[in-house]
Amino acid sequence: MSGFDWDKDYSLEELLQSVIAVKEFPNKLARVINTLKPEDFDKTYREGSWNIKQLIHHLADAHMNGYLRTQHIICQDVNEIQLYSQDAWTGGMGKDFHHEASFMILLGLHQRWSLLLLECLKKPELYLAKSIFHPEKEGQVSLAQAIALYAWHGEHHLKQILAASQSI
Repeated sequence: MSGFDWDKDYSLEELLQSVIAVKEFPNKLARVINTLKPEDFDKTYREGSWNIKQLIHHLADAHMNGYLRTQHIICQDVNEIQLYSQDAWTGGMGKDFHHEASFMILLGLHQRWSLLLLECLKKPELYLAKSIFHPEKEGQVSLAQAIALYAWHGEHHLKQILAASQSI
């Protein structure tokens, strides 16, 4: 995934800021999508990219997977991430569903996920070094990296939504 710094060591303060970003993401998304007209949800940020509606569906799919991966890292002895095809999920039969269903998923999911992540930050020595193997990355992903990744991921796609909303 280009743009995310896999090699960075994240401080506890940076991780707390990432958890806050995860918590606040649905509110930031709401502020953007509440300004859009129905026809705007079909706009793309560049030729051939997902439209705004598909980006919102992708965020729900990816962040549900992120939450499950978080649970696997902290609660279970699962040693490898189950991959999914982002393009197939985002371009599949649900691609034209109303964005509201995916937004509602994000709203509840991010509230619960951020609470879970905050609990993990209370015992960093116990949780932050735990990891899971990511086949696409061909290496381990720690909980600390996952926290930072999903904070980055939301912002990354929010920028694309903003760019698409401003396209003609």
